[in-house]
Amino acid sequence: MKNQQTINATKQRVTIILSVIATILSIPLIAMQFTNEVKWTIADFIAAGSLLLITALAIEIVIRNVKTITLRNILFAVILLILFLVWAEMAVGIFGSPIAGS
Repeated sequence: MKNQQTINATKQRVTIILSVIATILSIPLIAMQFTNEVKWTIADFIAAGSLLLITALAIEIVIRNVKTITLRNILFAVILLILFLVWAEMAVGIFGSPIAGS
């Protein structure tokens, strides 16, 4: 019985993850309809969706495999920090790497 509960909880988390990613990606899509200042291409949506999905999967792996709350929270912070740094680099080039958007 517990195994079925675990499967249902995982399915629910995956559904929430995909819904959040779709919601986040819909923000620039909607903004593009009302202003010319937001100009995303399909490549931008693919890159953003990939970053968000990879981050979500990393968090899901941590949730499944790490049992101690302290280590879990540290790993969540590291994963989110990496996401924010990569996103900022791709957007404005804070480090000046070849993937910089500016």
